[in-house]
Order: sequence, then structure tokens, then C-alpha cells
Amino acid sequence: MAENLTTTRESPLAQDLALLFERHTIDMHADTPPESIHMMPRETLEHPDIGFYTIRDHGRAVAMGAVKRIAPDHGEVKSMHVLAEDRGRGHSRRMLEALIGHARAEGFARLSLETGIQPTFIAARALYARAGFRECPPFEGYGEDPNSVFMTLALD
Repeated sequence: MAENLTTTRESPLAQDLALLFERHTIDMHADTPPESIHMMPRETLEHPDIGFYTIRDHGRAVAMGAVKRIAPDHGEVKSMHVLAEDRGRGHSRRMLEALIGHARAEGFARLSLETGIQPTFIAARALYARAGFRECPPFEGYGEDPNSVFMTLALD
């Protein structure tokens, strides 16, 4: 069966996104201390300064991600998640490309992110590195955290 994938900007409050948010929350709490979890509540992602995207496979939501404006020329990747049963098909790469495209379209000079140091985040850190993100000091709103890795990408 051929894939029928769409990547679109939409509301994080859409009813059929509940599973994505539920799984994202479970994964974030699985091996990260609560004080080091920086995910945004679903309702907070519905904001004019946030571009929220989904990937759908034949209409079924399989991935999500967002870019939050944190300064006039700086964005932050938030809430990136792919359902476990849909991993290994390039959805994370597709989502990251969409988020980088959004950041460029918004005129950002830089896109940054915070991710975990735990082994469960190895694949995510490798994805970000392949896309050109490099480790950096904590940025807007963050402090040093032994459970966090901060990365940034200059958007040329």
C-alpha cells in the first residue's frame, strides 16, 4: 500500500491528536525527572507565535511538532513526537524539515531546541545533528540542566 502522507499546519486542539499528546507525555515522563521536562501543555500550543504541524498517513495523525517564536528572529522546536508504531519511516526527518521551513518562512535567523540527555533521546539528537543543529549553551528561558542538551541551527 502506497503512503499517503500530508504535513500540514493545524490546531493542536484537534480531537484526533489526543493519542499523540498522550504518548508524548508518557515518553517525556518515562526517564526524565519532572523538573527537567520542558514540554508545553497542549492548550498552550494554540497561540499566534506557535506554528503547530502534523503528519498524517491516510488521514491518521502519526507525528506532530511545533515552532515557538522566542524572539523576533529566534524560534524553538517544541513537542516533536512520532507514534512508536510509525517510527522508522522518516517521519521525524519530514517533521523537522517542515519546522525548519516554517522558521525560515517566519524570517528567523536561528532555530534552537532542548532535548534530553538520556539514551531514549540518542536518535533525536542524531537527527538534529544530521540537520545541522549544533550543541549550544542554554537559551531563552532555560538554565543549565544535567538532563538537557541544547542545540541550535543558524538559518542562512
